[in-house]
Amino acid sequence: MTQNESYRASGVDINAGYKAVELMKTHVTKTFTSGVRSDIGGFGGLFELDMKKTPNPLLACGTDGVGTKLKLAFLMDKHDTVGIDCVAMCVNDVICCGAEPQLFLDYIALGKLEPEKVASIVKGVAAGCLEAGCALIGGETAEMPGFYPVDEYDLAGFAVGVVDKSKVFDNSTIVEGDLLVALPSSGVHSNGFSLVRKIFNLDAEVSSLYRFEPSLGCTLGEALLEPTKIYVRPLLELAKSVTLKAAAHITGGGFYENIPRCLPPGKMARIIYDDVRVLPIFSLIQQEGAIPLHDMYNTFNMGVGMVLVLDPEAAKVALSSIEGSYILGTILDGEQGVILV
Repeated sequence: MTQNESYRASGVDINAGYKAVELMKTHVTKTFTSGVRSDIGGFGGLFELDMKKTPNPLLACGTDGVGTKLKLAFLMDKHDTVGIDCVAMCVNDVICCGAEPQLFLDYIALGKLEPEKVASIVKGVAAGCLEAGCALIGGETAEMPGFYPVDEYDLAGFAVGVVDKSKVFDNSTIVEGDLLVALPSSGVHSNGFSLVRKIFNLDAEVSSLYRFEPSLGCTLGEALLEPTKIYVRPLLELAKSVTLKAAAHITGGGFYENIPRCLPPGKMARIIYDDVRVLPIFSLIQQEGAIPLHDMYNTFNMGVGMVLVLDPEAAKVALSSIEGSYILGTILDGEQGVILV
């Protein structure tokens, strides 16, 4: 290790960075798949595509961050799950193309580099990669004193997936009478937390996070920090046996913004409010904040993390193979969009 007292006096500790890399190595190497062709610590990560498995490959890329959900991690001093959120937000987008995630890179920017905290964050990233079946082949940790508060950080990343041209989900095949199948979410996931923090006044009333909520069966903080569910494995498995026409990852913008993104022109989704299996956390949010129903469905996933478009026979297969899935609505001819009644 080298010493740089001048740089450390400005707030950047190079040796802390070295220690963080050593602490995270164990978590990172667990994610390595057969395609990895480099070790951590280099200037770039190398990955070899399996051309026998995917003879006509298309790369699918997705990038995202965790957003202000990180504020809850700061308040509760719990940093080992937000990395799962970061991976989930990227790979859940990539799988909507039909692509299998291959690799992931993360970016952590912070005011003061604490090796143990960084290792905890990366532990979560690695856990998400293991769940998604992709390799964490690189990343960056940037210590930026004076830009971020010493006890805060930002976390973002990106995923690269691959899909054969013949297996890309093709929404042009969607017809009237196709069904929407809902895959349940694990909670709020990683969207809408600016509103959540305002509703519960969390920045001023941190004790609210430790309040046990009978309707949730846990504390408010535990429910809100529940990591985003990763849908890669069930979708890849389903796609082996049926034709999956389209998929929508329900993130910021809720039902109204995300479901239309997977529909072709001339097709609309019809959903009945009473058919949505709303999770208790959303009922609590709506009650505490007196939020109009439309705004709830235009902000949160409401308990639906992913929506699939399938013909009726394929939908039966999905319902029998994916735990918790259910029929959410139907496809109609009409202006591209979604209606809730």
